[in-house]
Amino acid sequence: MRLTARDEWKFFSVLPKADAAYATAWWVLLLLRGALPAVFALAMGALIAAVQRSSGFAAPLAVVGVIFVLLQVLVPLHTAVGANLGDRTSAWLYDRLTSACIRPPGMGHLEDPSLAQDLVVARDFDLGMTAPPMSVSLDFIAGSLAEMVGGFASALILFRFSWWAPVVLGGSWLCTHYLLRESAVWFDRQTDEVRSAQRDADYAFTLAVDPPASKELRLFGLAGWVIERFVSRRTKLHELQYHATRLRERPLAWSLLLVTAANVSVFLALARAMAAGAITLADLVVYTQCAVGTSLIAFGGLNWALHGAAAPVAAVLRLEAAMLPAGALPIGHRPAGASPARQVRFKHVTFAYPGSGAVLDGFDLIVPAGSSLAIVGQNGAGKTTLAKLLCRLYDPQSGSIEVDGVDIRELDIASWRSRLTAVFQDFIRFERPLRDNVAPAGAPDAKIVAALEKAGASTLAGLDTILARGYEGGTDLSGGQWQRVALARALAAVENGAGVVLLDEPTAQLDVRGEAEIFERILKATRDVTTILISHRFSTVRHADRICVLEHGKVIELGTHDELMAKGGRYMTMFDMQAERFNASEDEEGKAYDVLA
Repeated sequence: MRLTARDEWKFFSVLPKADAAYATAWWVLLLLRGALPAVFALAMGALIAAVQRSSGFAAPLAVVGVIFVLLQVLVPLHTAVGANLGDRTSAWLYDRLTSACIRPPGMGHLEDPSLAQDLVVARDFDLGMTAPPMSVSLDFIAGSLAEMVGGFASALILFRFSWWAPVVLGGSWLCTHYLLRESAVWFDRQTDEVRSAQRDADYAFTLAVDPPASKELRLFGLAGWVIERFVSRRTKLHELQYHATRLRERPLAWSLLLVTAANVSVFLALARAMAAGAITLADLVVYTQCAVGTSLIAFGGLNWALHGAAAPVAAVLRLEAAMLPAGALPIGHRPAGASPARQVRFKHVTFAYPGSGAVLDGFDLIVPAGSSLAIVGQNGAGKTTLAKLLCRLYDPQSGSIEVDGVDIRELDIASWRSRLTAVFQDFIRFERPLRDNVAPAGAPDAKIVAALEKAGASTLAGLDTILARGYEGGTDLSGGQWQRVALARALAAVENGAGVVLLDEPTAQLDVRGEAEIFERILKATRDVTTILISHRFSTVRHADRICVLEHGKVIELGTHDELMAKGGRYMTMFDMQAERFNASEDEEGKAYDVLA
């Protein structure tokens, strides 16, 4: 592997990009920390020589004092610089990751299984789960590299004594890196197997501490299961990490034998030289300190912290290179104008997500402009995929989606999306004021209030109230209330000129009475635009101008409610099944039963 392809090289290469001044200071302080112990040994030799001469030892003593003070000061100073550089490096990486995730016009890169592992590493690296935060890692890395520099600086001074002494001593300490390569703490710590175990342990931990899972865990008596799962997965993780970093007895024995022989030979040579008068006491002090300091070659170098810090850097750089093409879409330049004026047409559309079979296969459908179309079908039939394709979050592998006869790939993406609004099942909930939740891009308060009234959400909160309890004066909403806010967001977009409304299970968290009320409001507010509704509730679906039954990625029935009921096919079967469930339950809440799943 070329040096520049290694993760460690990539890590050091991004430091000056994150902050050039701090990176320069960090390297300068690292070199000073590494060199000063060797310089201190020389200063001590000069001081002893001056004492032996009984004259002029004030200056050497002052030098020793200055170096000693620097040795004490440089470490905390280097730590502070490293912490700041680490924070800036984390910010730089998160900036790049955010840009790589959000800039592609499509969303295929966010659902590509081949990018999932890198995305997890890049997203969570500074949380301290798989490695220390970057600001802490840099301190470990600096200390280890400073020791390596100090070891080589000490070995260099030993050349004054004999050419072979630093070669033998330094070489023996260097050999320990090779002999103990499988026991180095940083070596191969983050294997794919280790990362998989980390994900399992993190998932169990999330189940235990996050509120969304708390109800089911208690209701179904799963507390013990979660604890057992967390303990077992964490234990497995620790075992895998130990397996990847454990010491090997035989290499350790060889290392001890080699290092002991090298040190004995050098110190014996120093003793003989002193006894023969070949070196002075001052020389002996210098060489002895340097012989001991050479051992830092073994204890310094590329450690586990560097491996942990380099992995997210490499992941972010890989994602930058991979996400743009994975989420890329052909860029059209035609303005969308007031389309659709006549129709929206799905023409022989075929689509499959990465790593899965075809969701849509030769799909054909025409939606007249200004009409309402309901789409029903089993889970996985491709209903939500149609909405994603119409929003140009993906493009079909073959076929086309045409608006008034124009392929939407020829339209400017921003212009076309300005003509769309949608309420997805997993709609976003901004921890922002109600005003920003209804009109994220901004709108006059009068339009926002009108949209809230049409959605039956005018009394939920004030426009300036933050919809999150964690903020002063903030509040939280129930699932049904949030759904009304999401609907108000879509209706506000219609007020601002959207011509197509996509509703993907827009009332799933409302009871039937609330759903009927809301859908009546929606149809009234969107009577002049094209509305596409995806729902499992036939009490809602039946009010659409036309109903499309989707199965295995194709239209199997299409018509009005009355036409499909008269046909006696798949739609009538599903409608009757759901109606029977309602009648049998006498459910005063009117909750829907999903017969399509």
